[in-house]
Amino acid sequence: MKVENIKIDKSLLKSFKIYTQTNITKATIQIINSFIPFIAIWILMYFSLDYSYWITFLLGIVNAFFLVRIFIIQHDCGHRTFLDNSKARAIIGYICSIFSTIPFHYWAKSHHLHHSHNGQLELRDIGDINTLTVVEFKALNAWGRFKYRLYRSIPVMFVLGPIYYVLIHNRIPSIGMDVFKNEKWRLWLNNIVLAVMFVTLGYFLGWGKFFITHFTIIVLFSVIAIWFFYVQHQHEEAYKQWKDKWDYLTAALRGSTYYKVPAIFNWLTGNIGIHHIHHLNPAIPNYNLKKALEDNLWVNQYVTILTFWESLKLASNKLWDESQQRMITFGEYYKREKLGLV
Repeated sequence: MKVENIKIDKSLLKSFKIYTQTNITKATIQIINSFIPFIAIWILMYFSLDYSYWITFLLGIVNAFFLVRIFIIQHDCGHRTFLDNSKARAIIGYICSIFSTIPFHYWAKSHHLHHSHNGQLELRDIGDINTLTVVEFKALNAWGRFKYRLYRSIPVMFVLGPIYYVLIHNRIPSIGMDVFKNEKWRLWLNNIVLAVMFVTLGYFLGWGKFFITHFTIIVLFSVIAIWFFYVQHQHEEAYKQWKDKWDYLTAALRGSTYYKVPAIFNWLTGNIGIHHIHHLNPAIPNYNLKKALEDNLWVNQYVTILTFWESLKLASNKLWDESQQRMITFGEYYKREKLGLV
């Protein structure tokens, strides 16, 4: 099946540049209404452990969303937006990374690759969720299929995987590309800073109470963050192509969803659900994404729009079928394999 690349008049695309203007007032307000609630709820969680862990856990869910909001500030700083001042961006982005535990410089560089190669099958293992094609899965032996099925299982993909990604994967300079050579020392420095911070806080606040409080937030944050990322790029009518056929504009719009969540969750997640606009122009700060969408609703004709309840079915998408240009389930694959159709 051939996919026609999306064609949009260049003047319409250039019109999005006005939304890339940063606003120091909006940025400052976002910093204040992200960090202050996070720290306040963190303190409440810490003291709530003396009464009930369930209270701690429920507060942790709320605070995990505030950490997502803090991470979106880091994300914007990594895109060299949010503020005009480059030094201020670097400092704010790094401070955010201490809270999120996701290394600022190293992650930002891998995320740039994600944007410049979104849906490109040759680079799907960098800054993306690895997705095998039907042909690749068919070629695997039984052990290979078992490992991939385990990787794509709900407990691993949405619970264990996110925890591993945030706490372990991001501690290791695993990308061997030359452009990452200068980022390795920053990653190791980030690890040292985190270790010193955790040891210091654990020593003064008590090891048990500190780690239960903080890692409850980190675990829940990782699950929420990976779920949003999954929904943004693993929808049925996604876009995945080899380099020689890949198109940036089509990847930005067809390859990204508009996750239409309730307003409070849109606010807590820094409008990142408006992901098609973000991929169309990553220089737009998160606080301008909503306005950019409202002024350009015509863009939605090219995009998969999902509500929360509609997004749940995406968890069953496992393989990319090049012949149909869509994601399919394992059940669909095995049914077709049995009939000799793959």
